[in-house]
Parts: sequence; C-alpha cells; structure tokens
Amino acid sequence: MLSRKNHLETLRVKAEEQYVWDVIVIGGGATGLGSAVDAASRGLKVLLLEGHDFAKGTSSRATKLAHGGVRYLAQGNFSLVREALEERGRMLLNAPNLVKPLAFVIPVRNIFQKLFYWFGLKMYDMLAGKLGVGPTTMLKKNEVLRAVPTISQNGLKGGVRYFDAQFDDARLAIALMKTLHKLGGMAINYMPVEGFTKDGEKICGVQARDEFSSHCFTFKAKAVINATGVWVDEVRKLDSVDSKPMLSPSQGVHVVVDEHFYPAKEALLVPKTSDGRVLFVVPWLGKTLIGTTDTPRKDAPWEPDALPEEVDFILNTAAQYLANAPTRADVRSVFVGLRPLVSAGGENQSTKSISREHTVITAPSGLVTITGGKWTTYRSMAEEVIDLVCEQQGWLNKPTRTRHLRLEDDLPARKPGSALHEKLDLNLAEIAQAVLEEMAVTIEDVLARRSRALFLDSAAALECMNEVRFVLQNELRYSDQELDRQETEFRKLVAQYGLKEEQKFAQSLAMQ
Repeated sequence: MLSRKNHLETLRVKAEEQYVWDVIVIGGGATGLGSAVDAASRGLKVLLLEGHDFAKGTSSRATKLAHGGVRYLAQGNFSLVREALEERGRMLLNAPNLVKPLAFVIPVRNIFQKLFYWFGLKMYDMLAGKLGVGPTTMLKKNEVLRAVPTISQNGLKGGVRYFDAQFDDARLAIALMKTLHKLGGMAINYMPVEGFTKDGEKICGVQARDEFSSHCFTFKAKAVINATGVWVDEVRKLDSVDSKPMLSPSQGVHVVVDEHFYPAKEALLVPKTSDGRVLFVVPWLGKTLIGTTDTPRKDAPWEPDALPEEVDFILNTAAQYLANAPTRADVRSVFVGLRPLVSAGGENQSTKSISREHTVITAPSGLVTITGGKWTTYRSMAEEVIDLVCEQQGWLNKPTRTRHLRLEDDLPARKPGSALHEKLDLNLAEIAQAVLEEMAVTIEDVLARRSRALFLDSAAALECMNEVRFVLQNELRYSDQELDRQETEFRKLVAQYGLKEEQKFAQSLAMQ
C-alpha cells in the first residue's frame, strides 16, 4: 500500500539517522520519475521529491501521444525522430496496458499532397524499423469518410493513414512512481525543495518542507538531479543566484469536447495550420481532444491560463475540417501545458524553432540539471542523465535495466460500484484506491490525475467533489478546515478549465 503518511514517517526516521541517498531527484514529472526509476534499476538508493503532486505540471497536460514527431521530418531532424520512434516502441512494449497504437488520418486536397505526405511517412516507417506500429497507406476519399465520418468533405480528395501511439500521461506517471517503489526507491509528493546543504562548494544534500505539516527535513545525498521541467531555473537559483536562465517556455492549449463531434477510432492530423503548426483531433477516454497551440511565455505559473485567441484558433481550425464543428459552448474542459524549451539564444526567435531536444548540464556545485525533451523520450533522457551521474561518482558496472523493464502498469480491474456521475467513469471504490494505493492526498489529485475527470468535463468533476471530500476525510482524517481549503482551490481550477464567462472577462482585462 502506497500511503504518503507511512512514507513520510520513513523519511523522517531516515533524516534523523542522517541516511545518505545515492541520488536525490527533484521533480515528479516524466523526466524526474524516469530518472529515479532508471537509477533504482541500477541498484542505487534513490529518493524523489515532488513539490506538488506527481505530474502536476507539464507531464499531465500533453496531447497524450507517444510519437516520433512527424513535423521534425520536414526540418530534417532525423536523429531526433529515430530516437523518439525507438522510445515509442519501448513504451508500447514496457507499458502495454497504458500505451496503445493509434492510427492517424491526414486529409489531402490534391494528389500532390497525398504523394508528399505518403513519401514522408514512409520514411517515418523506415526510421521506426522493427519497432514500427503499422504501415503508412494512401486512402481514397470514401476510405477517409469511413474512418472519419464527421470530416468535412469540402475539397477532400483522399488522405494518408499512418500510425503512432496514445497514452494517458498522468496514469503513466503514477505507473512510474509505483515502479520506483517496487525497485526499492522512494518518492513523495508535496515536499518542495527549498535549499541545498553543501560541503564547501559541493552540494551534499537538500532542504525540503512537508506542505501539510510545514515540518522541514534535511536529506543527505551523493548526487542531486534537478528535473523540474519549466521550473529548473528556479531550482538552479537556489544553488547559485548567478545562474542564467536556460529556458524559453511556451504554452500549448488543448480543448476537450464530447465524442459525438468526432465519433471515430482513428485520430485526425491537420498537417499545417495558419501558424505553421499541426493540429490533432484525437479520441480520448470517451471524449475528443483537440490541440495544440504554441505561445511564448516569460513566466511559468503552476496553472497557466488559456488565452481566448488560443481557444478560438483551435476551434476555428477544427471547424475547417469537421462537418459538425464544436463551439465555445461545447467545450467541456480546456487545459494548458508549459513546454520547457531550451533556448538557443535570441529572444526574438519563435518557440516553434527552439529545440525540443533535451539538455543536461552540471553546475560547479555538482547539481545536475536535465530539461527539455518530451514524454516519448523520457526513458532515454533518464538513461543519459543517470549514466552521467554514475560516471561522475565513479559507480562502475551499473548498467540501466529500463530498456526492457515492464512498468507497474497493470491497472486494477474496475472497482465495483455505481458511477458517481453520468458523464464520468468514476466510483467511490476507485477514489479510495487513489488515496490508499496511489498517494493521492487532495481533491485535485483524485479528480485531475488519478482519474482524469477535471480534464474530461470540468463541470462534472465539480459535482463529484463532495464524494471525494468524504473519502479523504474518512481515510486521511482531514479537518473540515483543510477540506474547505482544498475545495476552494479546486473550484478555482474548475473555473479555469471550464471557460467560465468571468474567467474570460478576467483574461481580457489582464491583456489590456
């Protein structure tokens, strides 16, 4: 049983005993969890500290696709595509219950487009090699209509079908957390790192604080990895106030609408939008997910807002390809993820041109920072950073085991009980499972990441809040005051995710 209370007590004892961890990983997103799992797979003593909840930030707000990056082919970045396709294949093999093949249809308006995309995607297949998912094929107009019944027929001349994969990002993060514990490591959420301890100029531990009790801990470590995504610069500042920013964040917005707007089993890829990006229309957990955008930011809030023009762009672009186009009134949820893009210099460059590849740097203090990349390449990024740490520490003959490591992804059989809401697949037993077995400790944890209720239908998620309060109070003995605090915070989130009129008005004022 993965109880945060029990883990907190274990950590308290270890801190008092001045236990020395081999590796402390800061950050519980894809990269941090992957790095911790990789280190634990080598027999190292590993502790992961997450300041909020696992996958709270970018790692729960992806487009839910494990992919090689079709558009990187056009940029000629074949090495990045090849690596990502190999890692896509490993995700399918290592987490088969969470990662599934998914076909994509690209609609075309003429034979030249069809040949162009077919040729490029055949190269995509070739780069995937033996880890390919399925062959690229040309489609006639009637075949496109069979695959995507609600597609607009205006100018449609056929299409091209290719294959990638789909997964639930937050659930995969929880699978990694469980795998880490099975390998003998430890991970705890709501334990932000607030400073470092040093022996001379070298880091030898971290100072952290429990969000619920405000109790402070000092954890000793031989190596510390900063894997906090778009917040790596903040952690680097804790090490050295002179650290220069290495990121140029951008945000990507997704909207979720009902399935009837896109009742297809295959996804739709719009290969070139008005801003030069691609747009996906993807079936996901009984809903339709549409995205994404690429808007530069100078800040990195935990809960970024979707700008009205970003939502309009997504809906307007989708309307060009869907016969039954959703409007703002049809949006069930809107969520925003921040990309940790590694700046290549030059403030005026477009974030579409900034590298999606990851970067690993080591500070004079020994702090190792890894950032950039994407979910699909989390495992190879983790292998690289732990290889580096092992080399720095002189740990020999400790190869990774993650290339063929099955994750703890065997989702339990559906817990008995009636659904709490007609629009959500969630019951009381599953809420209790999230709290008792998956370290969920807040209303948001349960409704945003252990289940995906907030992301699927924000209004319906709000209507399930009282049942979650009941389970939390029953299992964790929270006070009414603490639950009231959590409820207030969750209501704020629902307003952001639900395109509330007052939220749009506040955004318009902020932009003036």
